[in-house]
Amino acid sequence: MRVGIDDVLAAARAGVHRLEPLEVVAAVAAGALLVDTRTASQRGEQGELPGALVIDRTVLEWRLDPACPWRIPEATGYDLQIVVACRQGYSSSLAAASLRQVGLRRATDLVGGVQAWRAAGLPVHRGPADVRT
Repeated sequence: MRVGIDDVLAAARAGVHRLEPLEVVAAVAAGALLVDTRTASQRGEQGELPGALVIDRTVLEWRLDPACPWRIPEATGYDLQIVVACRQGYSSSLAAASLRQVGLRRATDLVGGVQAWRAAGLPVHRGPADVRT
């Protein structure tokens, strides 16, 4: 039996409350960590998300797992709410699912990605970004 990306994406989103743009604003105000996984060229095209930490998708789990020696200082515990953002809201769903697999049970993502953020009239800026390597 073949499992395609649509099936993988549906499984990643199953039972998860994904956040709309205005919900992300409220979550960040309440202490959630907003993580932007877009490439530099995508951020240059769409703008930077205010208050977001930029973490490359290839190291995301290592930077956010509180038990990992390569974590960032903001990775304070497994109960931390993390909201992942990407360009359109697809790869962020997969990234959030991966974070949940390492124990970050409150990891979720931005519905529609930065495209939806901008469509909602929310601010972006042209840099500099808070890039974590």
